[in-house]
Amino acid sequence: MRPRVTMVLAIVAVLLGGVMLVPAAYARLSGGSALASIGGIGGGENVPAPAPTTPPPPTLAAGPVSVDFKGKFFSWALMDRKTGEISGAQNMTATNSTESMMKAWIVSDYLRQLGDKPLSATRKKQIVTAIRDSNDISAESLYNAGGRRPVLERLIKMCKLTDTKIEPTKAKWAYTQMSPQDAVRMGDCIGDGTAAGRKWTGFVLSEMTKVRGDVEDQQTTQGGGRWGIIDGLPDEIKAQGPVSIKNGFTMLWADVQWHVNCLAVTDKWTLAVMMRYPQKLGLAYGAKVCASVTTQLVTPQPGAALKVPQQPVGKL
Repeated sequence: MRPRVTMVLAIVAVLLGGVMLVPAAYARLSGGSALASIGGIGGGENVPAPAPTTPPPPTLAAGPVSVDFKGKFFSWALMDRKTGEISGAQNMTATNSTESMMKAWIVSDYLRQLGDKPLSATRKKQIVTAIRDSNDISAESLYNAGGRRPVLERLIKMCKLTDTKIEPTKAKWAYTQMSPQDAVRMGDCIGDGTAAGRKWTGFVLSEMTKVRGDVEDQQTTQGGGRWGIIDGLPDEIKAQGPVSIKNGFTMLWADVQWHVNCLAVTDKWTLAVMMRYPQKLGLAYGAKVCASVTTQLVTPQPGAALKVPQQPVGKL
């Protein structure tokens, strides 16, 4: 019996050796680990390659801005509306005349005071043309209805402005001095419902998305204002939600300078760019400066490369 037992044991040993050799040979051919191919032996495992990470959707964020500006005054400010943090140029507390940028507040202030009362057809037309066409006559009528100087006093108090000064003689709204820092605060004040109130805020922001006309469309009492910040935004940002804008622009003969301001409000941020520069450069120059500042603040920049994490190396 003993020789037979010895022979049986030898056959079993050969068979077991073959079983062990097959996965080892397969592993050598496939470039893998023999032990990893046998569940529970050696602690190895097959780890799938991680997918490339995608960058977050683009937005506007604080960053360096470089503009070869040819004029007397240039500044900008950006507010993160989620945190309330304001960043911008070193001189973002310096001021410029507001011009038609103020019309967004004049309209909002009138509607907040109107409250639940019906909006007449005449007033509605004034609101629409004051925002969409930057109509001066419409804005002046709404300003008078609000009491003139108290309209601006309410702006400073309700929006917690720190740099804004009312024109001292006749409280002309266009000559109100405002800084970019205060301009983004005003934009946030309009966006969060403080300015126009719960009932009318959506209406105001919607009208600000419908501003029309280009830099060449300028008339005596109104002018095209769809340019500037809106032109500097990539389609990826504009697709995220409405962008409400209101620009202010006048060539003042008092100093023979263009006074140009750009304001935009979204649910994530509000941006203001303000400047003064010589008449000869034209309105289109200011529009391009506003667009350039905006584009430089886009984060991440369009076409940013995707980061692919390295695959972890398994250990036996």
